[in-house]
Amino acid sequence: MGMKKDLLLVLTIESVVLGVVLGFVIRPFNPSNDTISLIGFPGEIFMQIVEMMILPLIMSSVISALAQVRARDARRIGIVTIIYYMTTTFLSTFTGIILVSSIHPGDPELIHELGEGTLENTALSTLDTFLDQIRNMFPENIIQATFQQVQTEYMPIKPSRVRNSTSMNITTEVLHKQTLTYTNEMNVLGLIVFCSGFGIILSILGDQARLMINFFIVLDAIIMRWISALMWCYPIGILSLVCKNIIDIDNLTETAQALAMYVVTVICGLMIHSLLTLPLLYFLVTKKSPFAFMTGMLQALATAFGTASSGATLPVTFRALEENLKIDRRVTRFVLPLGATITMDGTALYEAVAVIFIAQLHNIKLSLMDLVTISITTTVASIGSGSVPAGLDTIVIVLTTVGLPAKDLSLLLTVDWLLDRIRTSVNVLGDSFGAGIIHHLTRSSLLEADTDELIRQIREDIDILNNPHQDTLPISHHSVQSTIQNTQNSMQAPHIYSKSARASFAPVPNEEERKALLKESIALNKSDTHIV
Repeated sequence: MGMKKDLLLVLTIESVVLGVVLGFVIRPFNPSNDTISLIGFPGEIFMQIVEMMILPLIMSSVISALAQVRARDARRIGIVTIIYYMTTTFLSTFTGIILVSSIHPGDPELIHELGEGTLENTALSTLDTFLDQIRNMFPENIIQATFQQVQTEYMPIKPSRVRNSTSMNITTEVLHKQTLTYTNEMNVLGLIVFCSGFGIILSILGDQARLMINFFIVLDAIIMRWISALMWCYPIGILSLVCKNIIDIDNLTETAQALAMYVVTVICGLMIHSLLTLPLLYFLVTKKSPFAFMTGMLQALATAFGTASSGATLPVTFRALEENLKIDRRVTRFVLPLGATITMDGTALYEAVAVIFIAQLHNIKLSLMDLVTISITTTVASIGSGSVPAGLDTIVIVLTTVGLPAKDLSLLLTVDWLLDRIRTSVNVLGDSFGAGIIHHLTRSSLLEADTDELIRQIREDIDILNNPHQDTLPISHHSVQSTIQNTQNSMQAPHIYSKSARASFAPVPNEEERKALLKESIALNKSDTHIV
């Protein structure tokens, strides 16, 4: 197994490098559109397969994880998670603002080299974006949330004519009306909120909901087993995606020369955040080596760079944290899906740099209040920007908020293919460090919860499903009445039976556990235990 993991890691990293090399080798031949489509086709199918698995993966992992957590522990994990994500997102934004203000990559002469942009301003505000996220947290139809989410739009209405009393001129003002529309994108945030409540209620019901708990445990195991088989397809898909994106770039040399300092500024900010801020925060909280932690995340980081999608990287991140770094799955299965949706450290830093870069292109001086506004709006706008490859919508909102022209933002699209991949890797790394920190802070309460018999049995069931080749065999727990009837019919190996009926596939307890369970059962009620 260790050799297979190492081979998969090597293949994933090599696929990224080979995709870059092949892309630059093929570019000079000016391949046709059909050739480019064929090169990117394996990557397109790969992304569709992975995104097909995201919905059942998130639902089964969140519900099965929170069903094993006590309500008070779930509340603590949730609060710590939100605090961590808001803190790191603000720190990344602050880092970006300091860097872009110091390096000053925006030169007004670049406008003459690059030409005018074509992007239009938007009527959306930061408040609209924030309210949309709250609306999406509580979808009115959970089925609709699997493929649509709410978004505010401003529709033009009949223009009004305003007469100027001094010059007798008539001007026309186009008015906009705010409407709520549905966009064809999965509402991951709403699904996580629903699944979190569902899982916590299952935990409260305990034995009464054991059948439903088992359903989601088995569903989670099926999805992860399926994804494990697909892991060997990741290198092929990543190679195809990276190669196609490099071939697709127009005017690469000219763009690289004009926007070189902008790219350097963004990459420096992302490196400072990922190699200094996040590791330092992890070390201060856990007192453990952050670089040993990052070593265990190499495959997930390479996958994030190749796919440019936090959601597509989610299965790899699960495996890296749970198998390589031994993080409790109850933490990873809640923290990572939430992080892939609401926390975008790299995206927030990128947005802050892009906004100030546009201001520098137009030689606009930003006051301290403008910088504070940018830091707050980029933090809010990056929340819920999605686990799929990021667009420019949120940056347009920030530009409009501080009164900057949004049309020149389209000029940055030519280098976005590279920056998008790097900031996605930073997003995944930030989520992973968060899981490690939250696991450290909640470890004692989770260990205390493991003393509960139901939680212990659920964890044993999961171990059996994830390790099917171990020697232990499953048994069923029957009621006392059925036990008495069975023992009257035939003599079997000695078991200890509990009063409550449980659909479990936990392994047979060893002799010490058997004796402890016997003493506990006798102490509770002597009539509830029967030894054959």
